[in-house]
This record gives sequence, C-alpha cells and structure tokens, in this order.
Amino acid sequence: MAGMLPALLAGCGSPVAKGADTAQTDAPTIVSLNPCTDAILAEMAGPEQLLAISHYSHDPRATSMDVAKAQAFGMTGGTVEEVLALSPDMVVAGSFMPPATRAALADLGIRVETFDIASSVDQSIDQVRRMASISGHEDAGEELVTRINAAVTAMAAPAGSTAVPTVLWQPSGIVPGEKTLIGELMRGAGFSSHSAASGMGQADFLPLEMLLANPPRVLLLAGQERSQHHPALAALPEMQRAEFDPALLYCGGPTIIRAANRLREIREAVS
Repeated sequence: MAGMLPALLAGCGSPVAKGADTAQTDAPTIVSLNPCTDAILAEMAGPEQLLAISHYSHDPRATSMDVAKAQAFGMTGGTVEEVLALSPDMVVAGSFMPPATRAALADLGIRVETFDIASSVDQSIDQVRRMASISGHEDAGEELVTRINAAVTAMAAPAGSTAVPTVLWQPSGIVPGEKTLIGELMRGAGFSSHSAASGMGQADFLPLEMLLANPPRVLLLAGQERSQHHPALAALPEMQRAEFDPALLYCGGPTIIRAANRLREIREAVS
C-alpha cells in the first residue's frame, strides 16, 4: 500500500468493536503497520482491539484518514520490539513488509496478514471484506462496502455525457497510470486521462512545458511543486484547475468515499 509501512499503543481488556452489531470479546487484538490498513480497520475496531496504527496516520502529510480520528489510536514506528511490547494476536501490514520482520513476528507466534495496493474498487472491496473477516467484524465490513458502492454510484457521470480530458498532477510532478484505483475512479466520474492519451504511463514525470503546450480541459492539482502552481497556468483560460488532496490518491476502503465525493464535486463544477 503505496510503499508505506509501520505501528504503537497498548490496550488491555476485552476488545470492543466500533460499529459492529455486537461486541465480540474473542476478536483478535491487532496492530496495523500500514496507513491504508489503518484507515479500514479504524472503521471496524476500537482502540481496545486495534492496539496501534502506523505513525503515518498521525502525520497530516502522510495519512489517508482524518488525523483526529487516527489520534484515538496509539501509533508505532513498526519495529518488532514495539509490536512485541503490545502483545497483539495479529499484525496487519502492506505486502512490502520486510521478510525479516515478518519472519521475526511469526517466530514470536504473532499472526501476520498482508495486503497489496488496491488497484480497483472491486479489489479494495475484497480487502475490506477480508479485513472484516479476520478482525471479527463482518457486519461493519459490509456496512463500509455499502457506503463505498453508494459513493461510487453517486459520482458516476450522466449516461451519454462526454468524458472530460483531465490531468491528475500528483506529488513530485508525476501522473497516474490507467490501471490504478484513482484512474478507475476518475473514469467513473466522467474524466478521461489526458496524460495517457499523450502517451504517458504510471509515475511518468510531467514537465510544465509539456502541459502548457498541450493543456487538458481540467487539471487536478495534488502536489505542491513550484511548477504545479506556476503563474503560467492561469494564462490558460480554457483549462479549469481544481485542488485534489494527495491523501485521496493511494488507499482504498473509506478513502474511496472521500475521493469519489471530491471527483463528483469537481465534475459538477466543470462548465
């Protein structure tokens, strides 16, 4: 999940699910080491069960969830020593978890579950359901799936409408590929990838000069590089610009809801 990892906070006593129909006192205690799994698990479990989340989720520059919500949970840097001190039943992490860390946790008798970066809405929904199952909160998981599907449906462009050529300019000046979650959401909201139509692929760098020479109809600004806020962009009256929170770029689960809502707002504002 977006190359990020880590998790801290202890909690003793019976785990209490947040959002589940009934508290399941035998639900496993969990430490999450990835900001994307943090956000999903925080929709289902309370601090008594979710003992710690990654330090990324406490950082406004790296989180994919509301920082105030994240601060209800402890956080960790993700070391084996920190995890062991919390004594969880399970560790949930991204698939890029170092093999040595995973082996050390397994040797200590701690179950480890890893998740890939979700590249589609369907894959994210599968991950939500899997996380709900391993955490003991299937009902809360299905409630989240219902909310995701509703947001995706609500953002859909009107039938028969023409897709709007759009560039999503991400941090470091790169553009997303078509086979990404954000790429799928953009298409669903009625935007077509102007960068892909120009022959660019996943994580290709978009120079300012190239954008000025071949501007899209809409430019989504998700970075803070100087070129992305250059005064020359204002000299393109045919191109509309909109801010897009970088926190909406990389994770699935509840992040899809926020991303879909923002894309719908932008699409409705395109004149």
